[in-house]
Amino acid sequence: VIRCRAAVAWAVGKPLSVEEVEVAPPKTGEVRIKIVATGICHTDEHVLKGFFPNVEFPVILGHEGAGIVESVGEGVTAVKPGDKVIPLCLPQCGECSFCLNPEANYCLKCHLSESQNLLPDKTTRFTCKGKQIHHFLWVSTFAEYTVVPEYAVAKIDPAAPLDKVCLLGCGFSTGYGAAINTAKVKPGSTCAIFGLGGVGLSVVMGCKAAGASRIIAVDINKDKFAKAKELGATDCISPHDCKKPIQEVLTEMTGQGVDYSFEAIGHAETMIAALASCNMNTGMCVMVGVLDSGSEISLDPMLLLTGRTWKGSVFGGWKSRDCIPKLVSSYLEKKFNSDLLITHTLPFAKVNEGFELLRAGK
Repeated sequence: VIRCRAAVAWAVGKPLSVEEVEVAPPKTGEVRIKIVATGICHTDEHVLKGFFPNVEFPVILGHEGAGIVESVGEGVTAVKPGDKVIPLCLPQCGECSFCLNPEANYCLKCHLSESQNLLPDKTTRFTCKGKQIHHFLWVSTFAEYTVVPEYAVAKIDPAAPLDKVCLLGCGFSTGYGAAINTAKVKPGSTCAIFGLGGVGLSVVMGCKAAGASRIIAVDINKDKFAKAKELGATDCISPHDCKKPIQEVLTEMTGQGVDYSFEAIGHAETMIAALASCNMNTGMCVMVGVLDSGSEISLDPMLLLTGRTWKGSVFGGWKSRDCIPKLVSSYLEKKFNSDLLITHTLPFAKVNEGFELLRAGK
């Protein structure tokens, strides 16, 4: 058993509490990882607000990390102690119908199909003050050590800087892949991205990499515009500066609406606006943001009847174990610069400060 620090969420609406926890050794088919770096993603904030489905407290959050394998359980062959790895918030079991389908990237072991509050044997590896602590998406990177199933870990190039490639564990891969894999953005096309957080900015990078000729970035926080332009946005608009609804503004700017729109916020009204801003026949809107659990959207069916496509995207359409090592290699080859997404680097003890910066849009 390893004793180490972890940021425990004891209840909804409470700040994280950095505590000493015990992390049990990995069982058969499991991997124990020393977490070196983790990002903070808005999904963690959704959980703290009580808006993410089927999470049980107390829990150790964090799902965008990178680390080094400390030990492995019986039967593990994909990784060995000392390997650099990224734990995967979307597993790839390799056996379910989706994993066996080359066009699918969802895995039926995902939290949205069966909850990942406990490891597959329905027990936890975390205890704190004598209490059992739940896992989050099997990843729980807000702990100095974590235990994950073998099919929720990707071995990466030993040259990768863990404090940079941790972003590929969720935010960057989700946004970049939404453009490249889900939308399959075509060269010369027009795109609109709603929301310029880490995920939205990664969509901007994906659209640019795919050769889009016009990339319109939409956010009410104008402090994000300089970074969006640096990453490839050609235009930046705040809906607060517009006299008309943003979908009408985008339609006027582009003639018939954009070819591709992306919603990377997670609000019902911006999802409708993003759908309405892509052209009525061949336009595609990709939903990347996570709505509060229990939300519903009502829309005019005419938005879809004329031919628009409305798609969801999970983890950017990447098959996680197969693709994350390749994305890390692309990062090392400088095919994209995800480092530009990093605004602050904080010591682990200041994790709550990190959340305050996230809430402030900084």
